[in-house]
Amino acid sequence: MKKIFVYLIVMVIMFSCASQEGSPAIIGQMTYVEIDSMLKVNSEKDFTVTDRINMYSEMFLGTPYSWTATGDGPYALLETYPLVNFQETNCMVYCEHVLALSISDSWDNFFNNLQQIRYKDGLIGMKTRNHYTMADWLPENSWLLDDVSAKVGGEYTQSMTRTISHENFFRGKGITDMRYVKHDRTITVDYIPMEHMKDIKSRIKNGDIVAMLFANKDNVFSAHMLMIVEKDGDLYFREASTTSYSTFETEFDEWLAWKGTWDKYAGIAFMRVKDNINKPNAVVLPWQIGVLKSE
Repeated sequence: MKKIFVYLIVMVIMFSCASQEGSPAIIGQMTYVEIDSMLKVNSEKDFTVTDRINMYSEMFLGTPYSWTATGDGPYALLETYPLVNFQETNCMVYCEHVLALSISDSWDNFFNNLQQIRYKDGLIGMKTRNHYTMADWLPENSWLLDDVSAKVGGEYTQSMTRTISHENFFRGKGITDMRYVKHDRTITVDYIPMEHMKDIKSRIKNGDIVAMLFANKDNVFSAHMLMIVEKDGDLYFREASTTSYSTFETEFDEWLAWKGTWDKYAGIAFMRVKDNINKPNAVVLPWQIGVLKSE
């Protein structure tokens, strides 16, 4: 056990890198007990939350992509996939798992923080899950994240308005009971057009979470969620994507030359860990979240 503990400390502090192709992701090879020990060790280091986002997101590189990586657990009526899954992931699950790890100091606190991030008020269920990134996920996580799209975009910022219908979404899943379902909402969000992403590169910070917005949809904003981290003096996008059905990283300019030219995307919205949380040694205990929401 002592050898395992020492290995975890060395592995995490040195930012050990999982191969993006062919090798299992580091996080997928660890037991829950090992992850619990790792979270405790890192909570006592001088890492900020965004330092940990960089660290933990790297440990997922190489994780296979799955549309059904997580669900509402074995007792759910519809999506009985696990509440936690480090063996496979998708774009939103990747961001949720990394965020929850990055604010936690134990396995139990990670698990409970994860449910607070994924569900409205941490109440597990299909109707309380934060399905829509810009309409549900970001507003419900305003205790943890700021929408900094206008701040990052500055003079390049544009906005789009769309109507989100949970009723239509749930009908598509075969749900007929519309009790407790959010009413249709017309929402306006800020974003940076793809052609101006190169112009705002210097305003991006390590650990920013971003959403790619559709160009030609009227009932949904976000197509894809990613994280941006600093590595070797440059910025990298990290994502779980169907382009390779894996979790991988791409240097910023290379990524823009690739996905930045796709016509289906209008631009990118930016989310950033709040300054009052993103401090060295900071953790969020699940029972503190109610207080953070009231501030």
